[in-house]
Amino acid sequence: MTALAARPATARSTEAAGMGTREVRSVAMHDPLVRPLLDELSHEYWTRYQRVLTAEELRAEMEHYPAQDFAAPHGELVLVLEDGEPVAGGAFRRRTEPELGDPARLARQSARRGDGSPAVRTAELKRIWTHSAHRRRGLARLVLAELERRAADRGYRRVYLTTGPRQPEAAGLYLATGYTPLFDTGTDPEEIGPLAFEKWLEVAP
Repeated sequence: MTALAARPATARSTEAAGMGTREVRSVAMHDPLVRPLLDELSHEYWTRYQRVLTAEELRAEMEHYPAQDFAAPHGELVLVLEDGEPVAGGAFRRRTEPELGDPARLARQSARRGDGSPAVRTAELKRIWTHSAHRRRGLARLVLAELERRAADRGYRRVYLTTGPRQPEAAGLYLATGYTPLFDTGTDPEEIGPLAFEKWLEVAP
């Protein structure tokens, strides 16, 4: 995942977080601060999916998108730092490929073309992460809100994402923060596979 040239000076805020300071910073994928995010996500995916995916398939998932997808002008990667250490993060890219999920469940049928690809400018959220030592502090909600704000600033009208069927915490987070499930929430997630969600970034007419 490539680089924004030097580390961008686009930290949105620095504020008190307990006894220390909290900063939201935009970084390049090659920045050493991103390493904990990638390492923990890889470990979590392996722990949850090793019985259904091979190590090679999991590695391919982590390396599927080139770094430039998460860099300006179409994407961004942000980290939440506390006293300079990464505690949460996430990224978005421009989604152009056909989407997963039941088209009948779209909030607006105009969201997709006939081939399933987005018909409106759509940001896809990826790599949503909270450090295992800092969970249950609202950091994931903070990351989502920051990514949504930055995507809207880039002209995106809609957000799309998928999470795995063995990540109920993630699915619960998206449901609690206003995302529309593009699947039957009463069906066993293992029967569905990747769980797709969408959210519009402006008020519906």
